[in-house]
Amino acid sequence: MLGIGAPLLGAPEPTERADAARNRRLLLDTAQQLVREHGVDALTMDELAKRAGVGKGTVFRRFGSRSGLMRALLDHSERKYQDAFMFGPPPLGPGAPAVRRLVAFGRARLLDIEVEGELHRAAEISEAGERYTGGPYNLLKTHVSILLREAGATGEIPLLADTVLAVLDAPLVMYQMRVLGYDRVQIGDNWEAFIERIVGPRPPVE
Repeated sequence: MLGIGAPLLGAPEPTERADAARNRRLLLDTAQQLVREHGVDALTMDELAKRAGVGKGTVFRRFGSRSGLMRALLDHSERKYQDAFMFGPPPLGPGAPAVRRLVAFGRARLLDIEVEGELHRAAEISEAGERYTGGPYNLLKTHVSILLREAGATGEIPLLADTVLAVLDAPLVMYQMRVLGYDRVQIGDNWEAFIERIVGPRPPVE
C-alpha cells in the first residue's frame, strides 16, 4: 500500500531539470484546459502545440504519442487532486473534521469526472485487475481509510474504504450523468447522504 508520505503519482523524476519539469507542467496545464473546454476528442498533439505556442516536435519529444500524452495528463490531474486533499485548504485538505473532508473528497472527485471523465474511465478500464493493487488507487484508499477512522466508522475499514470509493468510479458516475440524467450536484448530494449514513452527519461549520 502506498503511504501518505510516498511520492505523488506523476511527480517528475529527481534527475529532471527544473526548467524541463516546469515546461512539462505548462504543457499539461494547457492540455487539461483544452479537455475542460472542448472535451477529450479535441486534445491532439497539433492542437496542444498550437495552444501552448510550441513546435509539434516539442510535444512529441515530451510525450511520444497521443496515448502517452493522455497517460501523462491523467497523472497530472491525479497529482493535483492528491495535492489538494493532502496539503490544500480545508475542507478538502487538512484542518476540517473528517466527515466534512470525506464529503469534500467526493464532491471534488465528481467535478474531475464531470470535466475529464473519459480520461478517468479509460484509465479505470485499462487498469483492470491491476487497478486495486497500484499506487494511485491505494493512495486514495489510504486517505479515505484514515478519514473513516477519524470519523468513528466501525467494521472492516479497508473493505469499507473500497465500498466508498466504488461510488466514485468514473464509469458509474458517467452512466449516472449521461444515461440516467443526474447532474453533478445531485450525485454529490447523494454522496454526502451516503457518507452520513456510514459515519453520521457532518459537524456544523464554525
